[in-house]
Amino acid sequence: MAKRKWIIGLIVLAAIFGYVIVRFLSSTLAIERLVGQLETGTDAGQQQSLKHVVLIAQELDNPFWSTVEQGAKEAAAQRDMEIEYTGPIRINPSEQMRLLAKAIASKPDAILTQGINEPRYDELVGRAMDQGIPVITVDSDAPDSRRFAYVGTDNRAAGVQMGELVVHGSAYKGKIGIILGSELADNQRKRLEGFRSIIDKASGYEIVDVRSSNISRIEAAKQTKLMLSEHPDIRTIIGFSAWDAAGIVEGLQAANKGKINVFGFDDVEATRRAIAHGDIVATLVQQPREIGAEAVSILQQIFAGEPYAATQYTSTKVLEQ
Repeated sequence: MAKRKWIIGLIVLAAIFGYVIVRFLSSTLAIERLVGQLETGTDAGQQQSLKHVVLIAQELDNPFWSTVEQGAKEAAAQRDMEIEYTGPIRINPSEQMRLLAKAIASKPDAILTQGINEPRYDELVGRAMDQGIPVITVDSDAPDSRRFAYVGTDNRAAGVQMGELVVHGSAYKGKIGIILGSELADNQRKRLEGFRSIIDKASGYEIVDVRSSNISRIEAAKQTKLMLSEHPDIRTIIGFSAWDAAGIVEGLQAANKGKINVFGFDDVEATRRAIAHGDIVATLVQQPREIGAEAVSILQQIFAGEPYAATQYTSTKVLEQ
């Protein structure tokens, strides 16, 4: 009898212990689910609080634009913003405008984009502004549009600086050829305008040919060869966009031309090597990381309703041997 009571007692204790274990596990799982929901909610809240900014490059994999992206993302990470980077695979103003229209339709908090000298572009910027989406132009301005601000090089001043470099740094005077990146880009037109203002006043210099590379190293080389076939007595060639100077050097080599001054813009690796080898006299280097960071900084001021600079020029420096 005593043994039977002992067994029954053990069974009751085991049942109670099992019940306690089940309740404990159930409570633990409930707590884990609650914590997971809270964490998910916090992450979602953080995601929702981030300002979505679309950055549209002139050319997606261009080193200059990749560096603008880096600067923008570094600044955005400190200001509760996230950068969506996009752009044409190859330079294509029509595709840039299509991507701008697509960005507007996605209703981001802001758009950073290169300015384009086209009425259609101005119309798209106006549409974005009508929808409360601030637009900042970077690298190249669109002053006739309703954009909030421009961040980038003072391109006319850069053209003046290039003119002074050529006049004071050339080994030879004489005829000059120019390779532009794009005839539609405001930055290229402003650089040419500033450059002409110096060359037209300088004794012994004359601009005899202006061509476009479509921001292609291969096309810059091709246009250099064509330029020299028409003007074999050219003594200086200037490339106004990032890949032009390197392409000019290749065009000169293909044409077996020596003793021609070459000047360029920006500091892609091929340009730096050519300067080291003496094939390029000098290049005018922009600050793309600074451009991206400054654009994001102005966006923060716009979002906060604070005063901001409608034009923010970034610095340039000369790189030579």
